[in-house]
Amino acid sequence: MNVLPPRPRHHVVILGGGFTGAAVAWHLARQSARPLITVIEPRPFLGGGLAYSSEEPSHRVNVPASRMSLSPDEPEHFSRWLAHDGEAERDPDAVWRNGDIFPRRQVFGRYVAEQLAPHIASGAIRHVRECAGDVKRNGDGWIVTASGQPIAADMVVLAMTHPSPDVPVALEPIADTGGFVADVYSGDALGAIAPEASVLIVGSGLTSADTVAELDRRGHRGPILAVSRHGLRSRGHPQVRGEPFGDFTSAPAATALGLLENIRSTLAAADACGVNWQSVFDQLRLQGPVIWSALNEDQRTRLVRRLRAFWDVHRFRIAPQVEAVLERRHAQGTYDNIAAGLVASSREGDRLTINLRRRGKRQVESLHFDAVINTTGPAHGKTLRINPALRSLADVGLIRIDRHGLGIETALDSRAVGPEGKPLDGLFVAGPLARGTLGELMGLPEVARHAQTVASQVEAQLGAVSSIVGGR
Repeated sequence: MNVLPPRPRHHVVILGGGFTGAAVAWHLARQSARPLITVIEPRPFLGGGLAYSSEEPSHRVNVPASRMSLSPDEPEHFSRWLAHDGEAERDPDAVWRNGDIFPRRQVFGRYVAEQLAPHIASGAIRHVRECAGDVKRNGDGWIVTASGQPIAADMVVLAMTHPSPDVPVALEPIADTGGFVADVYSGDALGAIAPEASVLIVGSGLTSADTVAELDRRGHRGPILAVSRHGLRSRGHPQVRGEPFGDFTSAPAATALGLLENIRSTLAAADACGVNWQSVFDQLRLQGPVIWSALNEDQRTRLVRRLRAFWDVHRFRIAPQVEAVLERRHAQGTYDNIAAGLVASSREGDRLTINLRRRGKRQVESLHFDAVINTTGPAHGKTLRINPALRSLADVGLIRIDRHGLGIETALDSRAVGPEGKPLDGLFVAGPLARGTLGELMGLPEVARHAQTVASQVEAQLGAVSSIVGGR
């Protein structure tokens, strides 16, 4: 009797071990296909990434713990872990007045890492602490190079982190001078800023707010000015959370203007019913994929260009602990936020001179600061240029930037779109890099759900491959 040799175990390589990559690996390890999973991530543990590796005590998750979970089907997964771990008792400031818990970001990173630990210990998930340098096709599979060593894969999942922010052109003359912080997440970026220093923060989103809170925690009491094109500051959470409100999918808008009109009328209806605006935006987030898919490419581009800034400040809210710092500093006169465009910059002695033009004004003002901090957000448009692995794929035409400049062009089944506009077998895109096609993929609940979906799609394709091999 002839006995067939055991079928070789499939190998899935995930590039990037922040939350997205860790979530894909976790879901894959729990599915029936049980492939060998390799995550290439230079950080010492999986799950932290840029967002959840921060050691700054004032950096808190900006979503209540009850809405954060590695498992979308178990919304209370993280909350139960918190209760069992005792973190809330060790950090009483994490519990807000309404009972919502906003732990430090590194705590969530530790939670994710602990969920992966048993799978790493069993060998189901392998963590390679390197950076991927090259990705090439190899017959029906792929070859990923990390520190010069080739790794053969049946499937590759692109789950990289956000690129670092670009330095605005007007600030390039001071980019290499003391007092300028190009990336607030780079090392102890705020360590050299004196308590009485005058500070300019370029950008007014989540990172800007976190920067104010961290400076304040370190004892900074000097004046802080935040500047952005629209002057829009990230909003906070309601005192009492309500259910999502509105309906944007029964008759989805076909234009960006139509969507804006729907949002305005829904906000008015919510106000008349005593419902907060946050509930409307929660519904927009939940129904985002349908809303996005109803718009053609031109209308999506219009939406991104015209309304993205307004969406971001309402959708991505700051933790109430951070909001309290901003409100206190503003009341004290040591924090302000204005709408202005940067014109030029220079160094004059020990200070940095910034020329700017306030929105709606013609004259240019010259302001002087001891420190300038860049918090303009990820430079998504340069993703394919600065990441070696993505660049290697882009150079041979296997991936390309999506039309809206948000990430990688992706098919509806999360496969990367390659030559001639066709999805590539075995090359998947997970998390924010796929949002140009799939819509809202920046918030953690949406990323967790997409990671679960990608894991299922990878498993399905592995099953199809096994069927073909088995039928030969």
